[in-house]
Amino acid sequence: MIFVDSNVPMYLIGAEHPNKHVARRMVDTAISHRERLVTDAEVFQEIMHRYGAIQRRDAIQPAFDLLSQIVDTVLPIELSTVEQAHRIMLGHGLGARDAVHLAVMEQADVRDVMSFDADYDRYPAVRRLFS
Repeated sequence: MIFVDSNVPMYLIGAEHPNKHVARRMVDTAISHRERLVTDAEVFQEIMHRYGAIQRRDAIQPAFDLLSQIVDTVLPIELSTVEQAHRIMLGHGLGARDAVHLAVMEQADVRDVMSFDADYDRYPAVRRLFS
């Protein structure tokens, strides 16, 4: 299983950028290898937050649609997830959103994350896929 972070669909629907091609290759490779792709509900919130902040509300639905198409499962965030994220955040100096994703990943036994966010590299229990 591979966790898909918010930056992947945003690069895929965004303007030309070197990461757009890397994201496309990562997604295509995962799908061709029949990898199970997952995300969590917070990733959708991050998409809304980012596109709202840059006044690109028109991009929210395309990003939602794309993410929904490429992932097999959207994992929930529960109180136990947030409690675990709290421990991860304090223990590893990570931001709240990354800590939530990592807690979700741990609860679902997911070790790989498809992301351009290098902060994941500070958490030894996961492997960030970036090329």
